[in-house]
Amino acid sequence: MGIIVTGAVVRLTASGLGCSEWPRCTPDTWTNTPEAGIHGIIEFGNRLLTFVLAAAALGAFIAAWRNRGRLSRLWWLTLGVGIGIPFQGVIGGFTVWSGLNPFVVALHLLLSVLLIVLCVWALTLGYRVHPTPLAPGARWLVVVTFTATMVSIWLGTVVTGSGPHAGDSTAPRTGFDLEFVSRLHALSAWLVVSLAIVCLVVFARSRREQPRKAARLLLVTVALQGVIGYVQYFFGLPIGVVALHMVGLTLLTVAAAWLLFSTRSGDPTA
Repeated sequence: MGIIVTGAVVRLTASGLGCSEWPRCTPDTWTNTPEAGIHGIIEFGNRLLTFVLAAAALGAFIAAWRNRGRLSRLWWLTLGVGIGIPFQGVIGGFTVWSGLNPFVVALHLLLSVLLIVLCVWALTLGYRVHPTPLAPGARWLVVVTFTATMVSIWLGTVVTGSGPHAGDSTAPRTGFDLEFVSRLHALSAWLVVSLAIVCLVVFARSRREQPRKAARLLLVTVALQGVIGYVQYFFGLPIGVVALHMVGLTLLTVAAAWLLFSTRSGDPTA
């Protein structure tokens, strides 16, 4: 989650090319240089966070491996996260080589979203959260809600790629009309709000609190994220509000993933 926020700081401060090369920072050095100024510090600091995450993922994998007899799926998930982190660094290299192509930048973010989803899944297994059984129709509603949330996040990357905060003054944009894609993104957010409300209504008949809590968490998160989104749009995309919107994106991803992995298909009366 943290690397999404630091990545947003890189973009919002126009530090995307603070390190002009990858994996080196410059053609001659592995670290940032004084000539790059604050932009080099921000970008290089963001790169260093990858090593912190890799170390944490390695520790999680070792712990999961030691308990693989009881938690067989958990070590596979931690392995996937561990592989995904350096792969994310490679995608970051492609963003630099492409001159911050907005579609590559979007892929860079979406991979982080996927890693968050996998981490939430791993946490439900590690803490032995027992997914609440739902009737097939209710479980289908959960899957649709999660999918709609992911689509809304993807549309958010399209909006970002069409707006002014490109990560560098020379970076290309998607060429899409910003107002059009912003409205499309807003509609997708309203769809998620509607689906979260439907989930709450459906789960109100359940004897178990867990799915209701998960649906409430998603509704509150997407509603707050929507408010922040409207504020940033109508006030000209101030950097602080945009950064807050990125924090909201990470929380929204966690909430949607929690709803997905804390429920399952099954007999709701069991």
